[in-house]
Amino acid sequence: MDLNTVTEVVRLPSERPGAHWREGDAWLAGGTWLYSVEQPDLRRLVDLAALPWAPLVPGDTGLEIGATCTIRDLHAFVPPGDWAAGTLLATACEAFLSSFKIWNAATVGGNICLSLPAGPMITLAVALEARYELWATDGSVRTVDALDFVTGDHRNILAPGEILRRVHVPARALRKRAAHRRFTLTRLGRSTVFLIGTRTPGMGDLMLTVTAGTTRPVRFAFDRMPDAPTLRRSVDAIPADVWFADPNGTPGHRRHLTRHFAEEIRRELTAEDPA
Repeated sequence: MDLNTVTEVVRLPSERPGAHWREGDAWLAGGTWLYSVEQPDLRRLVDLAALPWAPLVPGDTGLEIGATCTIRDLHAFVPPGDWAAGTLLATACEAFLSSFKIWNAATVGGNICLSLPAGPMITLAVALEARYELWATDGSVRTVDALDFVTGDHRNILAPGEILRRVHVPARALRKRAAHRRFTLTRLGRSTVFLIGTRTPGMGDLMLTVTAGTTRPVRFAFDRMPDAPTLRRSVDAIPADVWFADPNGTPGHRRHLTRHFAEEIRRELTAEDPA
């Protein structure tokens, strides 16, 4: 779609692009959503694509994902052998409602900052206990838990002009066992619910992340593997106004699916650790 209110594009912002920000601006990364709908309030785009941000930096402490990392690059990444939950990286990429052409342009940071309930990069980050580094226009930096970033449908904690710089996924989360369940109305459709459970090897814990069916991510942490009634009560305790409604499912439908898939994940992760 043509953005006919935009009169200027800043194509080479500095390494700290916040100084360029003014009212009527939008950060431009992949632009796959930005160009898909009308943006009548925009006057200028600040292009981040040229910034020298490494897309993926694995290390002893975990994985750093640059905000401008494309979905294609994340999907192609081969995690170290001891990162059992590393398979979730590709799984989350494959949960996009998009073609491979979109993968070439869409970015991890863009999907997170769009903050839609079905954003699979949000699911991935929350399930793997990631933290986000945010840059403000005044040059200050803050770090937040991925769980606290999205506050509702298309809403998050970003201040005007603030930018997501990187996502850090800790190695301890990547070494966990993982199981996921996802439901869509069509094979390549938008997620109605997307759940991920993780368990520390040799431990009896459970961390369950619920997304897509809720307006914001919900995460349950159990020190010991819960029984079925306890897990169901936890799901039922999600406030009624947090369940999401759109053409892909009613709140009641999404609650039912979440109960069902949460129990499947619990059973899968209750099984003995592989030899």
